[in-house]
Amino acid sequence: MTRVIGGRARSIVLEVPASGTRPTSDRVRESLFGALESADAVRSARVLDLYAGSGALGLEAVSRGAESADLVERSPRASSIARRNAAKVIKAMREDVPVRVHASSVLSFLRSTAQAFDLVLLDPPYDVGEPELAEVLEALVPALSESAVVVVERASRSAEPTWPAGLGPSRSKRYGDTTMWWAQPAAESQSR
Repeated sequence: MTRVIGGRARSIVLEVPASGTRPTSDRVRESLFGALESADAVRSARVLDLYAGSGALGLEAVSRGAESADLVERSPRASSIARRNAAKVIKAMREDVPVRVHASSVLSFLRSTAQAFDLVLLDPPYDVGEPELAEVLEALVPALSESAVVVVERASRSAEPTWPAGLGPSRSKRYGDTTMWWAQPAAESQSR
């Protein structure tokens, strides 16, 4: 069972596609959002959830005070579930926060958006290889605000993502078989 961990929609149960997605565990999401809130990266942020699946990451951010969320999921079935989950979260919050679900490939969305995002959460399927992830990260750079935070979730056995010019790693955290890689626009990046 996947649910919203914190914020105004806390405990709302989210629908998850039966196959084709790999939801981030509640424990990992709770740790991630604790760290993001500690870094003041969630409240009032314009959030982009790439490879959104059920939308759990972006909707967690909305529940915790994000200004808006764009959920990008190519699968028609998963994007339909993300829409239903978004409606459920917004109803529970009793506040009209913009949550947009885009049934699109990640690269198509990034190449066509004119928005700037403050918090970007990427949880690509394990079969997305490093070359494709590197291409996505490169396409993401123009869509980042100056102080954006980017978090990439990967299997711990995977190599560190290849960071493009304009995006530098700032930290990483391992949670069992999952590793979260954090990055920021290059001018903002710090040493790990």
